[in-house]
Amino acid sequence: MIIKEYRIPLPLTVDEFERGLLYAVSACSRNETGGGEGAEFLVQEEFTSDTLRPGQTVTGTYTKKIYRLRSKAPWVLQKLLPPEAFEIHEESWNAYPYCKTVLTNPGYMKENFHQVIETLHLPDNGTTENALDGPEKREIVWVDIADNDVFGSKNYKKEKDASIFEPESVERGPLDEDWIDEHDPIMCAYKLVSCHFKWTGLQRMVEKTIHKQYPRVFGLMHRDAYVLLDEWFNMSMESIREYEEETAQVLRKQLAEPEKRGTTCNDDDNNNK
Repeated sequence: MIIKEYRIPLPLTVDEFERGLLYAVSACSRNETGGGEGAEFLVQEEFTSDTLRPGQTVTGTYTKKIYRLRSKAPWVLQKLLPPEAFEIHEESWNAYPYCKTVLTNPGYMKENFHQVIETLHLPDNGTTENALDGPEKREIVWVDIADNDVFGSKNYKKEKDASIFEPESVERGPLDEDWIDEHDPIMCAYKLVSCHFKWTGLQRMVEKTIHKQYPRVFGLMHRDAYVLLDEWFNMSMESIREYEEETAQVLRKQLAEPEKRGTTCNDDDNNNK
């Protein structure tokens, strides 16, 4: 099992990002779903738990989704694995500012595959050490949403360039090379990711390949939350929830349409070129 910690600073407050995150997840799901692939919402309901975070009772929103991702996987995995291996079940407990997501593949790998993503959002620029009580020996990966090399030249769009974006609804940006140290407000999403793939001869390679995708995956989601700021900044939480419900309906329709949407892993073969 490989465990890494990802730190994603953002030019937002923790309270602002709660709405921005929910909006961006829905918006990205719309952009990445179509042609039988992408996200399908199954369950969304409120929860209360005293086991999610030991010693605390937390409340929030539980969601369950299925992601069908064959065309978005690295080509080597597409060649090695059957179609059912790319149907990922996601369970998520959003007790913001803490969130926990568990990914499984019950149709193929069963108990031999799971990923756990714990997230904590804090009002600092990434200076909190071991915010999620991970192992002492772990790699820390920084993801800068203003660094376009994270996303690859093939995915570049000027309107989504966080380094030059300046919203109209509130004063933020542009994000120069020192923005993580100098921008106000500032916050950081800390993500502790454990990846387990049990398959003799392939385990280490697959776990490393999965982790290799996360800077781009996390970067896209958090960058979009920022560059879409004018769309969600003045929305209430009630309006955000309505948008989520609308998104669930939109995704069902898009899954049935022939056109595939969004990026693929192969888009990033030349990520730094």
